[in-house]
Amino acid sequence: MGYEKILENIRKKAAKINRPLRFMELCGTHAEAIARHNIKSVLPKNIQLVSGPGCPVCVTDQEDIDVIVGLAKAGIPVACYGDAAGVSGNLGSLEEARRNGADVRIIYDVSEVETPAYRTGRHCNAFLRTRKKTIIFWGIGFETTAPATAWAVKNGMTVFSSHKIFPPAMEILLKNKKNKIDGFIDPGHVSAIIGTKSYEKFKIPQVVAGFEASDVLLAVDMLLDQIISGEYKVQNEYARLVKKGGNKKALELIKSTFDIIDSKWRGLGTIRRSGLKLKKKYQKQDAEFIYKDLILKIRENIKTKPSACRCGEVLQGLIESTDCPLFGKVCNPDNPQGACMVSTEGGCNIEYRYEK
Repeated sequence: MGYEKILENIRKKAAKINRPLRFMELCGTHAEAIARHNIKSVLPKNIQLVSGPGCPVCVTDQEDIDVIVGLAKAGIPVACYGDAAGVSGNLGSLEEARRNGADVRIIYDVSEVETPAYRTGRHCNAFLRTRKKTIIFWGIGFETTAPATAWAVKNGMTVFSSHKIFPPAMEILLKNKKNKIDGFIDPGHVSAIIGTKSYEKFKIPQVVAGFEASDVLLAVDMLLDQIISGEYKVQNEYARLVKKGGNKKALELIKSTFDIIDSKWRGLGTIRRSGLKLKKKYQKQDAEFIYKDLILKIRENIKTKPSACRCGEVLQGLIESTDCPLFGKVCNPDNPQGACMVSTEGGCNIEYRYEK
């Protein structure tokens, strides 16, 4: 079906419903696609697309950032993904620590970090080898990246886990009475791992979507069908990749490596059973266990800096990025004041780039 036909269907259905509708996308890549294709501008005026907490770097709790930066400043080698290096806490960012001499390595894949069981692999970059100290990999992200971290743990890597699981955050969003959501565009990448079945408990229109402009428009069209019919369910527009049961091998890797714990989310607070911690059998590879005394000192000495950043409200869809008083003035990708501006999947970063 072509774009014009999809848009024609959307316009007819939106006119039939004839009330304001708020659809929340739950993936940073969806937010990027919506901005890149200027989708908001072609939708009927009564349909609003808002971004949720779909950026894993953005929702990482500031205390986790302070701990990992504190470890790097204490002389412990740290490896992390690119976006994670730029997010700043009370002790600054890993990128700032790296510029000041800390051993911080930016990687694209966990296989770049040498582990005891992975010393001769062709992907192991000599730049990431060290004989003096164990490298800590900062595991960050949702179910999408957790299997890769689990693989690395099983190959001997030491990890500081900030991994989170996504559905519990959706439950918190729905409980917030200030946030009137009429439907979710469920995350494509996360759904490829966990499947569509995980969302069935939420009684709200939902569509798992891919990342092309046509995918997003079809998701909106399908959400409108559910609202008109009154039959709320989980539909899978991204069936070319996402299955009902998800990726069983990836899920088993996560289950066999991590325990589920309560976890703090930036902007959402502590969410029950939403975090992933290494199982006890891997505690000799768990940075939280290995450096528990040092981490305790780091946490005790943290002095929270006040900030006018409203990233937490942006992540909940309560305000637009442009409503933050710092946006585009003192806060931009070259001088980020909050996590939403650091990551390329962050709502503020996307808004700034495409507004320009």
